[in-house]
Amino acid sequence: MTALDELFERYPTLLGQRASIVSARALLVDSATSGHTVYVCGNGGSAADAEHIVGELMKGMVRRRPLSRDERHALAAAAPASRSEDAAMLAEGLDGAVRAVCLSSQSSLLTAVANDLGPHLGFAQQVFGYGAAGDVLWAISTSGYSRNVVLAALAARARRMPVFALTGHDGGDLAPLATVCVAVPATDVSSVQELHRPVYHALCRELEDEVFPPAR
Repeated sequence: MTALDELFERYPTLLGQRASIVSARALLVDSATSGHTVYVCGNGGSAADAEHIVGELMKGMVRRRPLSRDERHALAAAAPASRSEDAAMLAEGLDGAVRAVCLSSQSSLLTAVANDLGPHLGFAQQVFGYGAAGDVLWAISTSGYSRNVVLAALAARARRMPVFALTGHDGGDLAPLATVCVAVPATDVSSVQELHRPVYHALCRELEDEVFPPAR
């Protein structure tokens, strides 16, 4: 059973969003397998979810992700003879990663932008500075109306980055800017967030299975 099959079995209330969740999976897999970066943002509890998502993507989630032979050889080649044991430790200890960055975590930059440019521009400034065509903005807003998240989505479109919006209810102002919008069937903040977590866990598991398939 795939992670998405399990998601819909455990949370039948999400069946109405099946097509959008499947499309989100395809968008994320296409970006990750092409060597692009996923940028994640949100406010409050959604900022915590953004951190959580990046934590799941940047290291093994369900299982270890052993480095490839080429990656192991690169570590060995980079190390002088005196550091060969460290290179071997890295080769055994590191996990493969889906490249991901949490835009909600950059406190110095966010406060500088808020003070110098405007209180709603922190995420958009990062998208405009970091983002490139083919990267993905994973934009989380329980209402779909979070001003700083909506502006980040607009900046992403200008950078030719697809936007995956994870919202509630009808998706608000964020939905029309999104390449894919998953709007879970809830309106109050806590209920939306309770449904966001299984959605992003399932998508992170699907990404892990696709990018780092289990050994057979």
